[in-house]
Amino acid sequence: MSREFELCPGRRVGGDQPCLIIAEIGQNLRGDLAIAKRMIRMVKDCGADCAKFQKSELEYKFNKKALERPYTSKHSWGKTYGEHKRHLEFNHEQYRELKKYAEEIGIFFTASGMDEMAVEFLHELDVPFFKVGSGDTNNFPYLEKTAKKGRPMVISSGMQSMNTMHQVYQIVKPINPKFCFLQCTSAYPLQAEDVNLRVISAYQSAFPDIPIGYSGHETGIAISVAAVAMGAKVLERHVTLDKTWKGSDHQASLEPNELSELVKAIRTVEKAMGSPVKQLLPCEMACNEKLGKSVVAKVTIPEGAVLTLDMLTVKVGEPKGFPPEAIFDLVGQKAKKSIQEDETITEHAVENHVKKVKC
Repeated sequence: MSREFELCPGRRVGGDQPCLIIAEIGQNLRGDLAIAKRMIRMVKDCGADCAKFQKSELEYKFNKKALERPYTSKHSWGKTYGEHKRHLEFNHEQYRELKKYAEEIGIFFTASGMDEMAVEFLHELDVPFFKVGSGDTNNFPYLEKTAKKGRPMVISSGMQSMNTMHQVYQIVKPINPKFCFLQCTSAYPLQAEDVNLRVISAYQSAFPDIPIGYSGHETGIAISVAAVAMGAKVLERHVTLDKTWKGSDHQASLEPNELSELVKAIRTVEKAMGSPVKQLLPCEMACNEKLGKSVVAKVTIPEGAVLTLDMLTVKVGEPKGFPPEAIFDLVGQKAKKSIQEDETITEHAVENHVKKVKC
């Protein structure tokens, strides 16, 4: 079972803890602080545990040519990619305001640090944990510096191989044992055939001492619910207020009604996972009393007769007698009184019968 650790103050993940649900607001906020606050409020109202953004220090994430590249996409907020990103990027004071707002309404707040300087700022901002986006998972110097900050880490694995994830584990584990991996496929929106939920099981086998989760970019909620049923202890999904808004992430995001349904479905599935012990439950007693079967006499059995299988059958009987699984144990036992055809066979009718204890 994966080791537990505290990902947010008072909120542990791993082991038997409930799945922590991260709502990835990312850059679906249209560069508008008021919309960002509306989304934090929406995430809280829908029952998610954490509202997450993406923080970049653009000159550290992109080189000059990347920022100067013309950007003519229908999703563009500027003539160049740099202008586009600057429109969407909040400054430090705005991040402080958003974190304060999240604290006021009672929801955890964090962001993916998209470069080393962004991580420095988020550390100063005192976020509960660092999210490592898939684009930095194989950025080993970044991982080392981030791990040394000592905050818990959630590491996505989109675009990576199992070999790379083993390297990531070997880098991070000795520095900071409080981390988890998320299975992720970096496509927007993600098609079902590319999700590969079985990687969750592969990660659980390869890294049994850390929690495993899922970061999804698919449409709908079914796949994410399945991930939790497979043991995902952290779940991340992009969210939006309107899928028709400009921006490439909106189509792969959940609108408020979907996020609310996802949270409810996950909590229902977690209840349904229950116990691995198979036994007759108190809630089954009424059905067992009504429909549970017993061993009954197939023919009239005289007093003193040794029971044989052809004397016995199984029916819903009144009163209750030996359960069906005891029928072979009754063979060879002696009837200590006459038993009429179709009569339930009870303990009082069989000599020296000792019930076998079930394991």
